[in-house]
Amino acid sequence: MFPREYRGVAFVVGLFLVVQVGALALVPEFVESGYQAVENPDDPTNSLVYILAILAMTGVMLAAFRYDFDRAIRLLIVGVSAWLSWYVFSAVLPPLGAAVPALGVGVALLVYPEWYVIDAAGALMGAGAAGLFGISFGLLPALVLLSLLAVYDAVSVYGTEHMLSLAEGVMDLNIPVVLVIPLSLSYSLLDDEADEAAASDQTPTSADADDAGDPDADADQDSDGTDVGDPTPVEDRDAFFIGLGDAVIPTVLVASAATFSPAASLGVPFLGLNLPALLAMVGQLAGLLVLMSWVIKGRPHAGLPLLNGGAIGGYLIGSVIAGVSLIEAVGLAGAL
Repeated sequence: MFPREYRGVAFVVGLFLVVQVGALALVPEFVESGYQAVENPDDPTNSLVYILAILAMTGVMLAAFRYDFDRAIRLLIVGVSAWLSWYVFSAVLPPLGAAVPALGVGVALLVYPEWYVIDAAGALMGAGAAGLFGISFGLLPALVLLSLLAVYDAVSVYGTEHMLSLAEGVMDLNIPVVLVIPLSLSYSLLDDEADEAAASDQTPTSADADDAGDPDADADQDSDGTDVGDPTPVEDRDAFFIGLGDAVIPTVLVASAATFSPAASLGVPFLGLNLPALLAMVGQLAGLLVLMSWVIKGRPHAGLPLLNGGAIGGYLIGSVIAGVSLIEAVGLAGAL
């Protein structure tokens, strides 16, 4: 029997594959339906606009957590989940018919946000978002987007650390911005939160009372008594958590490569997959495995430097093998 952390890694790899394959399957339908979000997908300033939107949204969410507007953020994300789910379902159903399961996703998130509901909604949301952005960002804008967001993620995790504050606030909302990776089949996110709430309501012990007069007693400890600077042993964890953006952003390049690369199709039914897109997928998953090997050690890490770097590297290698020049692969052929 594999250790439970390896089963967790297998689960998160499976989720990423669902997002990747789902986005590729949606690309032809989205293109045919005219869902491209910009007039000129080859304009690299599209990436800058999107990054500015991310910065603005991050600021809004941090402010909302600071001033107790958590419920508004939760409703907003649930609404976005239902909206993106509608795009996914509309690929196989008429618009009105697609609205029914899309509303079901939103209701399920509001009524019963167990981990598998969150992950299912996140997979739908991720595939839809990656597909929409993939057909809207040409090769150069997609590469610019992934490169800049990799740098931003590293700075926000290791430098300013505001991404850690954002993740902490989001995790309490039970919304598909964070994917939940259970380490056992019996794990329940809702039961875990109920246990934590019950523990926080217990009467302080005599030891707690003694420490109450010492302002430094808990200065270097987190809620379970371990040092904040120390990694959390995997034996003490019931689940891993990984941002949905870590699945979506690199997959934008996968979808963009499938849409805009001049490489020949591999003939995979329903996907329109080519070699650059395939190796971008492989590179992303390779980066994911490295990332998870670090996560298992118990410390938070920036995911996009590894994931985006793997996707970009795989994409470029796939382009060269497919006979696409590097100038064409980076989307500069038309500018030279």
